[in-house]
Amino acid sequence: MHTARFTLDPAFTVGDVNPRLFGSFVEHLGRCVYTGIFEPDHPTADDQGLRRDVLDLVRELGVTTVRYPGGNFVSGYRWEDSVGPVEDRPRRLDLAWRSTETNRFGLSEFIAFLKKIGPRAEPMMALNLGTRGVAEALELQEYANHPVGTALSDLRVSHGDKDPFGIRLWCLGNEMDGPWQTGHKTAEEYGRLAAETARAMRQMDPGVELVACGSSSQSMPTFAAWEATVLEETYDLVDHISLHAYYQPEDGDVDSFLASAVDMESFIENVVATADHIGAKLKSKKKINLSFDEWNVWYMAQWHEIENSGAREWAEAPRLLEDNYSVTDAVVFGSLLIALLRHADRVTVACLAQLVNVIAPIMTEPGGPAWRQTTFFPFAQAARYGRGRVLDVRVDSPTYATRKYGETDLLHATAVRAEDGTVTVFAVNRSRTDALPLDVALNGLDLTRVVEHSALADTDPDARNTLDDPERVAPHPVDGTALRDGTLSAVLEPLSWNVIRLG
Repeated sequence: MHTARFTLDPAFTVGDVNPRLFGSFVEHLGRCVYTGIFEPDHPTADDQGLRRDVLDLVRELGVTTVRYPGGNFVSGYRWEDSVGPVEDRPRRLDLAWRSTETNRFGLSEFIAFLKKIGPRAEPMMALNLGTRGVAEALELQEYANHPVGTALSDLRVSHGDKDPFGIRLWCLGNEMDGPWQTGHKTAEEYGRLAAETARAMRQMDPGVELVACGSSSQSMPTFAAWEATVLEETYDLVDHISLHAYYQPEDGDVDSFLASAVDMESFIENVVATADHIGAKLKSKKKINLSFDEWNVWYMAQWHEIENSGAREWAEAPRLLEDNYSVTDAVVFGSLLIALLRHADRVTVACLAQLVNVIAPIMTEPGGPAWRQTTFFPFAQAARYGRGRVLDVRVDSPTYATRKYGETDLLHATAVRAEDGTVTVFAVNRSRTDALPLDVALNGLDLTRVVEHSALADTDPDARNTLDDPERVAPHPVDGTALRDGTLSAVLEPLSWNVIRLG
């Protein structure tokens, strides 16, 4: 196998990592909320019904921003159902997931959950622009954020929340380009509604940060035209445009699946190009940043089988989308994280969808344990060590053939330099059969030693963590990685996610 190479130099950088890049997503879908983060009868439940074992894992995961309450769910959401005395909250049909929503967990409980994650946790609130509009958005903003002295802020205080929630980051709807979305709109219809909502919200608080809906995927027939039309209406009123992408192997094509980040990077670059084109057209010096507020590996084909079976009949917190992730999935997942970091100059928000049970890094059993999926580890390591400035990485790598993307690099990598000068290299070897030697030239970096090289890999690429074997897969230390004469030398195991820390 030929050696893969790249050079790191502090003079060549991408941009600073925004902590919001390590966000996640809590939707009222399946068991994400109920028996996920919230289970009052669980042995570990605290006085607010939150599972302490899950809170511990969420803190370990390193999540920052958390998007809430959806997702498709939000397009039928009535925020006022989720506040006030729990016994007075109504039960509602959720059209998005054909479930019954009890509203036992609502806005106040979500804010309490964030506070228990820690001071880094920030709410990202999604607004219903499917079945509702400007008036309801303003009502929620006033209830959540106004200190006191108005009908809605005083109502919040009467519900036991004296202090405002301080929500700064708001999504103007969810996937409004999708025909599956309750209240689906054309780009023209949505752009106008988003602009009206944004303008009104800024009248209440000029400092809010707003995310306009972009395309639900790069494969949507309206992709790029949607972004252009929406941004023509909203460019001076919003801060971000959203992107959503999920990946799975198609027709058994694992090699293309391993190269999923090729599509993710293309998606990011195409949205940047579209946004910058509209900025140039409007003669604006402003740059629209990207909010990749849904991303993950998701075996969507399995979900469509359930959806088409007619088996879903308004159950409370049914088991939906509970994908069990393999080592192969975790390597792809790590590569997607690398793609986000490689574009940290423009991707300033990202949300792993979702946090618990639903296509999630954390799984729970009602009344039982919580455990880490294979995808937990790349996220936790990136959230811990991927803070600082991203260095420009341009790889010289052996390639392999893929059905979807043609010849693709076996090596996918990035590097982040922390404020103290230490550097962490994140790297994926996409080869399913061969180890990949790696040489990294270090120019102008005062680095003298390898602090750690860990890898997530396994002789069984289908190995998973399960209820019966929750610790089957975890990162392991790699021996032999060395730093000599300004060059880092390592060997990346076949089908592996690697974290190499240099000091």
